[in-house]
Amino acid sequence: MNLLLCEPSELAGDGSLVLSEGRRLRHITTVLRLEAGDTLRVGLIGGHCGTATIEAIGPHEARLRVELHTPPPPPLALTLVLALPRPKMLRRILRGIAELGVKDLHLINSTKVEKSFWQSPLLTQLALRDYLLAGLEQASDTIVPAVHLHQRFRPFAEDLLPALCAGREALLARPAAQRGFPAAPGLPGLLAIGPEGGFTGFEIELLERAGCQGVTLGPRVLRVETALHCALGRYLAL
Repeated sequence: MNLLLCEPSELAGDGSLVLSEGRRLRHITTVLRLEAGDTLRVGLIGGHCGTATIEAIGPHEARLRVELHTPPPPPLALTLVLALPRPKMLRRILRGIAELGVKDLHLINSTKVEKSFWQSPLLTQLALRDYLLAGLEQASDTIVPAVHLHQRFRPFAEDLLPALCAGREALLARPAAQRGFPAAPGLPGLLAIGPEGGFTGFEIELLERAGCQGVTLGPRVLRVETALHCALGRYLAL
């Protein structure tokens, strides 16, 4: 945890913050081993970052005085469209995109997405938020990414995707594409990545009709998670 995040409702008007028993207090006491008078980095979810001075701390409660003065790091101007991966992989992806600054994630269905994936308790708003916050804590960011769920592929591709692609360089990562993934893709951008095994031919046709251009990361068939982070690295290098 490089940044202690707090909810707006937790921060009093005078800048005081009280942490009761929980993960954040345990981190301060057992990992950071801070005492009264020490400072640490804090961030207001949806707001600025800053520092907090510990005024009092014990095994069950800590009282901090917070000063917020620094905006969060700039977001990555990229909309990510991702066929819903298996829950174990999705957990890592959620943390990863939050770390890298992606603020707009669309999880979509596909023929090769197992129906059971949509029943995962991970897709509740509370569970999604927990993993996103873990990524923000790592990256010292405060702006929670928006996650949109689309269980029907065709309505998404035909009704929503054209508007998402408008005014952006929209790329569809797939091994069989003729064009290589650009070394410096344009921003704002949109990146679409399919499920393990890739999108079907019909799905690719709809995605390209909506404005996506097929690009390849090379001849190797990569896992979704590997392809995603390889592609995101191109945007981060800009």
